[in-house]
Amino acid sequence: MAKRGVRTEAGRRYYPDGSFYSGRNAGAAARELEYIDITLRENPPKRKRSREEILARRKKRRRQRRIAQMLMAGCVLTMGIMLGFLLWKIIGFVQDRGVFNQVMDEERKEIIRENDTIKPVITEDFLTVNPYSRPAEPLDGVKNIFVHYTANKNTSARQNRSYFENLGITGETSASAHFIIGYDGEIIQCLPLDEIGYAVKTRNYDSISIECCYRDDSGKFTDATYQSLLQLTAWLLKEYKLAPNDVLRHYDVGGKKCPLYFVEHEDSWEQFRQDLTDYILEK
Repeated sequence: MAKRGVRTEAGRRYYPDGSFYSGRNAGAAARELEYIDITLRENPPKRKRSREEILARRKKRRRQRRIAQMLMAGCVLTMGIMLGFLLWKIIGFVQDRGVFNQVMDEERKEIIRENDTIKPVITEDFLTVNPYSRPAEPLDGVKNIFVHYTANKNTSARQNRSYFENLGITGETSASAHFIIGYDGEIIQCLPLDEIGYAVKTRNYDSISIECCYRDDSGKFTDATYQSLLQLTAWLLKEYKLAPNDVLRHYDVGGKKCPLYFVEHEDSWEQFRQDLTDYILEK
């Protein structure tokens, strides 16, 4: 049987183009012709495109390039607009913040300048020096005034002062504050103002703390406690040339719910600082 692409007649092997080959290498030639035949069938010569097809293909490519360029330009333009808007907002924020800070600085200076609050009536009853409530370590300076509540309902200023004193004996924990305000408005000073207290763990060396007594579960201060807190805080702000924004809750450093009422009623806390500002400016 003759191989594909090769025909044999009278002992001659003919190529597909009609020529023939004879001789001892006829078998090799036939195999070569078969390979050529298969190659031509598997890889037929490409059809030559017409001029119209070439022009249409070029036109399509140009259109695709234009669309891609338009999309790229649109993306760049959009990004430019977004970045410009963002930059404009940032510049506006910085300018507004600068104006705001300038106004706040002027208000702060005015409050400090106008503060002539007199010292309230204070009973000095300093704790005995001990490692747990009066370590007698020096206070580096005062950056903030912290407001607390005693977390011990229906106990008086005197009872809470005794609790701090007894810590020097029991050693059960470390705790104290510079002042305690009772629910009748009385103020007891437990520590000298040049010594630290154990009230705000990370801020004991640059702050003064005021504990306030209360009567009910809400932690709300009585009117007498509230008024004494205003007067005592205003006087301390004058002594250390601070402003109402420098008065913080224990909650503001560490997240402890203290003083409870001012933590659960944010508006009441803001009202207290506004009342403090008004108290200073009206004196």
